[in-house]
Amino acid sequence: MTEPTRTRSQAAEAAEDAGSNGSANPTFGDVVAARFDRRDLLRGLLGVGAIAAVVTPRALAAGAAQAAQGPGTRFPFEEIEAGSDAHHHVAPGHDAEILIRWGDPVLPGAPAFDPRNQTPAAQAQQFGYNNDFVGYFPMPGAADPAAHGLLVVNHEYTNEELMFPGLGRQDTKAADFKGMTRDLVDIEMAAHGGSVVEIRRQDGRWTVVPDSRYARRITATTPMVLTGPAAGTERVKTAADPTGRAALGMINNCAGGTTPWGTWLTCEENINYYFSGALPAGSPEAANHKRFNLPASAYAWGRYHERFDVAHEPNEPNRFGWVVEIDPFDPTSVPKKRTALGRFKHEGAAGIVARGGQYVIYQGDDERFDYVYKFVTTGRADSGDRDLLDSGTLHVARFDADGRGTWMPLVFGQGPLTPENGFASQGDVVIGARLAADRLGATKMDRPEDVEANPKTGKVYVMLTNNGKRKADGVDAANPRADNRFGHIVELTPDDGDHAAPGFTWEILVRCGDPGIASVGATFSSATTKDGWFGMPDNCAVDGLGRLWVATDGNAPSRTGRNDGIWAMETEGAARGTGKHFFRVPHGAEMCGPYFTPDDTTFFVAVQHPGEADEEDPKAVPATFEAPATRWPDFDPVMPPRPAVLTITKRGGGRVGT
Repeated sequence: MTEPTRTRSQAAEAAEDAGSNGSANPTFGDVVAARFDRRDLLRGLLGVGAIAAVVTPRALAAGAAQAAQGPGTRFPFEEIEAGSDAHHHVAPGHDAEILIRWGDPVLPGAPAFDPRNQTPAAQAQQFGYNNDFVGYFPMPGAADPAAHGLLVVNHEYTNEELMFPGLGRQDTKAADFKGMTRDLVDIEMAAHGGSVVEIRRQDGRWTVVPDSRYARRITATTPMVLTGPAAGTERVKTAADPTGRAALGMINNCAGGTTPWGTWLTCEENINYYFSGALPAGSPEAANHKRFNLPASAYAWGRYHERFDVAHEPNEPNRFGWVVEIDPFDPTSVPKKRTALGRFKHEGAAGIVARGGQYVIYQGDDERFDYVYKFVTTGRADSGDRDLLDSGTLHVARFDADGRGTWMPLVFGQGPLTPENGFASQGDVVIGARLAADRLGATKMDRPEDVEANPKTGKVYVMLTNNGKRKADGVDAANPRADNRFGHIVELTPDDGDHAAPGFTWEILVRCGDPGIASVGATFSSATTKDGWFGMPDNCAVDGLGRLWVATDGNAPSRTGRNDGIWAMETEGAARGTGKHFFRVPHGAEMCGPYFTPDDTTFFVAVQHPGEADEEDPKAVPATFEAPATRWPDFDPVMPPRPAVLTITKRGGGRVGT
């Protein structure tokens, strides 16, 4: 999801922007271009209208505007204005209220938040920083399952300059980490991970239940276990853990998912930022670490904790980059890193039950030129097996030019995944999932982030955030923007409606950006207003009616003239391809979450890193603890900006967005 630009060096930024995929695999841009014959385009046999009908199918009929404004729309709420200011905004007729903020108490007895006197012990009991994925679990036996439950929240990363007094942006290029100390690093480690809080809705308002027996903080030092094919292998063993099964903590947890058996899946993404040092000469992990852009040296952790220095522990990075499964109802349970799902920069792990009862988890690898994956369990979702995710098949997607696609299994011994190519076991395959996918010829995508299945329609939506590094070879009317700064959304349809099937068809739902600028090449429907278009799709949610809601990351005044937020997205009928603005974040923030209660009467959203400056604005002043771009949500001169989770409800009751 978010790339923590404020804590990375310029060198690390450049490496990340370029991507680490040096394979010759085709990019998705190549595939789109190949769907249309260049010679036919030059002959005029395919007009722009015909191309749009395929690339943005069924959507852009002449009646789209009328349908979107009339009975055809499934989003009858009044749209908000796109823009940028220090506050959050929600569609009229709805209330958006702060539920919990960075530093608020989570565990019983947690101290009150004091931003100028933070300690690692206090932060380990308080709500962490940069809340990302949000999930809701109804409380068993609750009179109203949509009004009492557990909220699980990821804490992805930290912004030192906004968290701590007296710090500016860290210069990791110079490797000085000026002002950072062991205490500050340990506070950062405690602010990572996740939180479990019990919440209840009474008299129309949600509150956190104090001193709940379910309350839990998970941090970068919480004991965990590795399970599945990588567990116990030589490549995950360290001096501190010669068994290769006992990991400590989870980091950079971005999006996630919830399972039908009541567990929380939380996903480690940009783990390369936390490691520093240089591998010993001739290290067998050299190629694997390079493919992960590791180490990126964006944090000072390796200075105070040897396990984050690859010179001391070259295998420690292999213990991160996984999907972690947690039982939110048992605060004593040990989180499990499910290695069968592969190791890469996981954006999410949303799942759906296949026709045969297997559980299918879709995953995006959030880096330029990386891949889309899915995992299919061997057993059934209703089997009662609490270790269901340790057995199954990981697949990577190939998108073909004819609109077909194939899920290729990443299985040791099949095809090129052999010892001759550096894979001696299934453990090697999942640890080096990126390298294995390279070998299979997977399609290089434009930063695949959230991937969500729509249980109402069977469609699957892939958020592709952007890729400004895609080169302009082969640009034509069918593939008009190689420099994909605004991203797009791809819709997959599994063969025979079975998510376990090896094949699928695909089409582009929408290319994002301002449709009023011809050179951008956006394909929102003509019913989309000046406020309804967006760039950089990131996370998404599907509500109980099967409606798609899209959260964004990267909109800013200097890029799109608007802040990030949530847009409703029409996917069906004549209105298909129409965006509608529902919620807007304050200055500097990114939109995360989002998640609905079972009856769609509450929409949970997360506002991440409020107060950052717009770095592409040449007039912007670097934001700090003392001078942030906003002091949202407290607007108290004593308080810095604080990431927070909000509840959105419809005034007077009813389904959100109606």
